[in-house]
Amino acid sequence: MSDRFLLDGESNTRAMLLLAHGAGAPMDSPSMNAVATALATAGFRVVRFEFNYMAARRIGEGRKPPPRAESLKAEYLAAVAELGTARPLIIGGKSMGGRVASMVADDLFAEGKIAGLICLGYPFHPPGRSAQLRTKHLEQLKTPTLIFQGTRDTFGTPAEVAGCSLSNTIEILWLEDGDHDLKPRKTISGFSAADHLKTIANAVAEFATRTAR
Repeated sequence: MSDRFLLDGESNTRAMLLLAHGAGAPMDSPSMNAVATALATAGFRVVRFEFNYMAARRIGEGRKPPPRAESLKAEYLAAVAELGTARPLIIGGKSMGGRVASMVADDLFAEGKIAGLICLGYPFHPPGRSAQLRTKHLEQLKTPTLIFQGTRDTFGTPAEVAGCSLSNTIEILWLEDGDHDLKPRKTISGFSAADHLKTIANAVAEFATRTAR
């Protein structure tokens, strides 16, 4: 396996998760590290990778802005091909990474290359621009999908998402008081970040039991 992947969890797990990062933070950001650790502890092999613009920042090529999500589809497909796993594979990512994964999911699902899709804080719209939806391709999505969304996520609150037309293959698990990194304010909600990470790990495990056969 390429050294461009970041690995967590045992190598002999039943299912594998491939995750991409969000638009502004790398694959080893604190939120990505926390989620990967929680999912690995739940029994998954978690594989993370970076899009080229983010990887370029590590070798001193400047802080390149993220390109349009649509232009990253080929890179996501290349990561799936390079991974080359014979185990059930679930793809996804944080924010933009999950959005890009959702754009390539149906072709991969139809080819039998993936079992499902998970999105960690889906960017339903840019903050403050709720009419600028990024959901057209989600209306007919055929891939089994699980989206984790914080109830105070500025990229899509429960009230805003309720107005979206989404495929019935999509499940949304709302995390109380979670922000775009799915973190709650414990003094307000009574939930800690660890509580939500445990909920995420348990839900992905149940999702994989249903889909990754």
